[in-house]
Amino acid sequence: MPFSARNRKGTLSGVVFVAIFAAAATMISEINFIKSLGISPLVIGIVIGIFYANTLHNRTPKEWSGGITFSAKKILRFAIVFYGFRITFQQIGEVGLEGFMVSLIMLATTFFLGTWAGQKLFKMDRDTSMLTASGASVCGAAAVLATEPVLKAEEHKAAIAVSMVVLFGTISMFLYPLLYNMGVFDMSAKEFGIYVGGTIHEVAQVVAVPASIPNASEEMANAAIIVKMTRVIMIAPMLIILGIYLSFSSRKSGTSAGGVKLVIPWFAVYFIGMAGFNSLGIVPQNIVDVINEIDTFLLTMAMTALGIGTVFSKFKGLGLAPIYTSGVMFAWLLVGGYFITKWVVAVF
Repeated sequence: MPFSARNRKGTLSGVVFVAIFAAAATMISEINFIKSLGISPLVIGIVIGIFYANTLHNRTPKEWSGGITFSAKKILRFAIVFYGFRITFQQIGEVGLEGFMVSLIMLATTFFLGTWAGQKLFKMDRDTSMLTASGASVCGAAAVLATEPVLKAEEHKAAIAVSMVVLFGTISMFLYPLLYNMGVFDMSAKEFGIYVGGTIHEVAQVVAVPASIPNASEEMANAAIIVKMTRVIMIAPMLIILGIYLSFSSRKSGTSAGGVKLVIPWFAVYFIGMAGFNSLGIVPQNIVDVINEIDTFLLTMAMTALGIGTVFSKFKGLGLAPIYTSGVMFAWLLVGGYFITKWVVAVF
């Protein structure tokens, strides 16, 4: 047990060690140039963690490993629950049925496409394929973090998925404004906002796109952010469905003993509950802002701990498969997302 009398000191030292790295990542993310690129402290945290894992990792006292694992697993789930304070059901209602439908269709199709392409076309393992697909289909690095404990995946597989989110999300952040300014997208401001929110990976990247367009309307920015947050809240039902699927697939393959053990990621259920509580408007906004800042730091700790468990030697054998898989999803989000958005807005 990490907090038993014997292990408590080492565990706490490991948690503090991760927190120091997370604090450094947070400070780096506040640099104007880094902030202008839409790079979150979560991404910086995993980069720092990976760098450490592949240079000085052998110098970490073995007693600290419990605290690093605690940060990557337990603190992560706690932080995902409080991620619900970023969302209200009223916000989701503001974009109407079309915003909800675009979010639902793009999430489902992208996740299935990425999982299928990763395993069948590019011969990746199931966990890496699903983690990569969750990052592209839902909300980037946070979705990868939330999916990892449901799959019980190894740290380096989640790190691969996060790196793909960074790569293709960054490309999207620059490509979408360029194509919009060139007149490639035949869309109104609200339509383009829905399209951006329904297809770009990270929340920060979604915010950056309208900000990069000269004279972008407030309607565009609001639609983009609200649709994106609609995708974020959909991570909870997605994880519950994924847990049920994994339970039944393990029975079908004969890997479960004594019947089916239903895997329900309760932290995802609590996440919905927290979003519902936040929707009541009981907590003052200034307190919510503080909660969100603390939550971002805890997520950064989890991501940093994930990076510390990532050693490059574990990547051998994957080759370019993650890039190919993410490239397929990126093409679908960019092209398919455009036509899906136009169709949904026309119908609903």
